[in-house]
Amino acid sequence: MPNTLKRKEFSDLSRWSDSSSRKPLIIRGARQVGKSTLVRQFSTLSNLSLLEINFERNPEFREVFATNDPLQILSALHVLTGRKATAGSSLLFLDEIQASPEALAALRYFHEELPALHVIAAGSLLEFTLADAQFSMPVGRIEYFHLGPMQFEDFVEAMGHPELVSYLQNLSLEDIRKGAMLKPIHEKCMNLLKQYWVTGGLPEAVARYATTLDFSEVVKVQRGIVDTYRDDFNKYSHGNLNRLVQLVFDQLPVMVGRKFKYSHVSRDHRAAELEAALQQLCMARIATKVFHTSGNGVPLAAEVNHRAFKTLYLDIGLMCAALQLNVLDLNKADINLINNGALAEQFIGQQLMYSGAPHETPALYYWMREVTNAAAELDYLMTQGPHVIPVEIKSGTTGTLKSLHQFLSEKKRDFAVRFNADLPSLLSDSRKLTDGNNVHYALLSLPLYLVNQAPRLIRASLSN
Repeated sequence: MPNTLKRKEFSDLSRWSDSSSRKPLIIRGARQVGKSTLVRQFSTLSNLSLLEINFERNPEFREVFATNDPLQILSALHVLTGRKATAGSSLLFLDEIQASPEALAALRYFHEELPALHVIAAGSLLEFTLADAQFSMPVGRIEYFHLGPMQFEDFVEAMGHPELVSYLQNLSLEDIRKGAMLKPIHEKCMNLLKQYWVTGGLPEAVARYATTLDFSEVVKVQRGIVDTYRDDFNKYSHGNLNRLVQLVFDQLPVMVGRKFKYSHVSRDHRAAELEAALQQLCMARIATKVFHTSGNGVPLAAEVNHRAFKTLYLDIGLMCAALQLNVLDLNKADINLINNGALAEQFIGQQLMYSGAPHETPALYYWMREVTNAAAELDYLMTQGPHVIPVEIKSGTTGTLKSLHQFLSEKKRDFAVRFNADLPSLLSDSRKLTDGNNVHYALLSLPLYLVNQAPRLIRASLSN
């Protein structure tokens, strides 16, 4: 993989590195999202000499961490590897650390006795180790860093368009009000968006496409990644559970965008069995549950209904590959007809999941009302300070906003966000609903490719 891939997370790692209260960092994320590559590139950019230990490749290093003495650990690593880790100028990288609970436990002593040393740990199936009741994490002495697939703007940068990324990052609310975005720029962004949908955000796939511009090469990479996930199933599931994990995994791409019902996966197995299989995939971060919340206020998690949820797949590129979709399919006149608009919902959700600070556990919520003749559903809810913001997603340029209006009326809100394929706009709207209520609100309408800038533009809208 080329060393030219840039990611927004580099700036987050730099802030961690420069902090006087820095603690050992644990990067959490699914396999193939680029954890190891990110750390290696960061060490180079930061001029920190790298001492990398991989506990899956070299399990014998587990014994080195049996002691609680960081200096003794570093001395042993020096003898075994020939490389010395020096506080202030080195980065100790403990990769696949889930294979060494001893190393996880030792992180507390690095924080307490050698805080000047940069220490980062990562693991692909780390969630299973962290969930082990027999294992005690050094709470308060470590930091977490949640990593997902590369964001859309990182993909645009990798494709050689840094000027376009800069343009999107500097597009102001006033520019949107004035209709300053030109149609050729919009069309270029939409074209890159469709390329991202097929390629996805997994670094190996992005690097392959950036090098070859050949989607058939991307498909080869994606097939290899899926095979890697399947191989992992044997590490955290066995017997009947393993078979059910494979069954749920195969169904995930077609389940995006609708309320998850176990009967839609299989009528031949009990819901409790399928629930256990889905939970395994969530712990591997291949799937994510998006829970229904009443959305009355902040935090959204306070009113979650754990029995009502949708699911997101890890990566939109893998989703397109599973659905056998390509750029020619996405160039059809109405891409909203493809998989009932689930691609757009997957894309926006995938971007929003990691739009917050990296130490925040990724979480998404949606809203629905299941009432006869008055059902309504919003794709997502966001928050900004005390504000709950309804989010509606349309793949095309048209579509009604009936559910959005119902939410605004019921919750007494006056601001909403819509993602679609049209040019950006900020509108004031008034509607009289069928129940006789009037709703007055501001609608920030953003093209799908501006999702990475949505938090900034929302803050600007609410401050006006």
